[in-house]
Amino acid sequence: MPDYGLEATDVEVLPGGGDHPVKVTLRREGGDTAVVRAKYVVGCDGARSAVRKSLGIELHGDARNHAWGVMDVLAVTDFPDIRLKSVIQGPSGGNILIIPREGGYLVRFYVDLGDLEPGDREARKRFTRESIVEAAQKVLHPYTLEVKDTAWWSVYEVGQRIADRFDDVPDAERGTRTPRVFIAGDACHTHSAKAGQGMNVSMQDGFNLGWKLAAVLEGRSPESLLDTYAGERRAIAQELIDFDLRFSTMMAARPKDPEHPEAGGVDAAEKQRIFTEAGRFTAGFATEYAPGTLTGSGEHQSAAAGFPVGQRFYSAPVVRVADAKEIGLGHVARADGRWRIYAFAGAGDPHSAESGIARFCRFLAESPESPVRRFTPDGADPDAVFDVRAVFQQGHRDLAVEKLPGFLKPRKGRFGLVDYEKMFAPDLKAGRDIFDERGIDRERGAIVVVRPDQYVAQVLPLDAHAELAGFFSGILLPAPQPARV
Repeated sequence: MPDYGLEATDVEVLPGGGDHPVKVTLRREGGDTAVVRAKYVVGCDGARSAVRKSLGIELHGDARNHAWGVMDVLAVTDFPDIRLKSVIQGPSGGNILIIPREGGYLVRFYVDLGDLEPGDREARKRFTRESIVEAAQKVLHPYTLEVKDTAWWSVYEVGQRIADRFDDVPDAERGTRTPRVFIAGDACHTHSAKAGQGMNVSMQDGFNLGWKLAAVLEGRSPESLLDTYAGERRAIAQELIDFDLRFSTMMAARPKDPEHPEAGGVDAAEKQRIFTEAGRFTAGFATEYAPGTLTGSGEHQSAAAGFPVGQRFYSAPVVRVADAKEIGLGHVARADGRWRIYAFAGAGDPHSAESGIARFCRFLAESPESPVRRFTPDGADPDAVFDVRAVFQQGHRDLAVEKLPGFLKPRKGRFGLVDYEKMFAPDLKAGRDIFDERGIDRERGAIVVVRPDQYVAQVLPLDAHAELAGFFSGILLPAPQPARV
């Protein structure tokens, strides 16, 4: 069970500290302290992160001295679009961003509170819930707003700051030692709190680091995998910071008067455009990882043009062959640390032993170079490390389950039960052919490799067996083999 009421006050990486080189000083609510030793530490302790400060890591950027109020409220109003995402520009200045919340009644308001005096550190504290409501009512006029209850409210200053590194290893020492302490979320990047973009990017930090830590701790990957966290996530955070500067400036800008364009300001169409662009960060589709250890070069992108290498796996509807169930292909994946390999069958009879999909399955099942054979521990389920699924071009009624490759019907668990949920067909009844929608090479077929955090790692032709094996050679460690007797 986790301990609550503990605050990290100091973190130190001890040279020669053995398997648990990180010394963490914790303070309890009553003031008592405790010291623990850890293999790794992740600081998710916010913008004033003690973990970050202990490592001597600085946040760089600007606090723009502009205040926004945010409140989740139950309200009664005659504003007709209260259940739609809305950006409202007040006729006499000020702006509101409305985000309907779950449940049908709760609404979040982001309210422009204006500029702050740069030297006045107490200015933000002088705002009250009532002053935020009053500012919102002013912008909404002549519509009325009556706040019945407030679930939560806060005031923040717009600012864009980013840490110079995301772990304890300075750039000059990168590659010479394993990172042991990491920071994520607001501890390493801060920005305006609109539309959930910061929350979603922060959760992606955690997902990116979480599966890598698990792979190292379980002995499936070398410690060098942990170096990729800082390299991947800092670049993404910088993109968010750059976008947020434009986004915040746009949201705070006064509306353009069509009758006096010379007065400046921003028109509604431009504000709508940048608000729509912000949704890419909220949905996770703004992330694109550069080529590296975990991401291919995209040399064979044409084999599956609709699954861009480095970007989030883009789901599409399919039909599960075994039970004719319509399902999103991306929805079958779980957050369980496994790699996904989606094999899209090429032209020809999928039931033939010489089809491309049959040869691919034999390679995975039998070849000494197969990543499934090399990296799956002895005695584990066949899909314990790689979740391999196949998508055929034929409709599900034209596929005979018993004639498809046995590798796609793995026996699992203590009873050796057959998993029939690895094979899919296009959703032809709904007129949705994944091969067309995602630009799959129908002649050669394709392999789409997806990382545990749901980003496309590699796209290859279906017959690129050796390239698939080579891709994983630097990412995973060979599974221990049983001793010979």
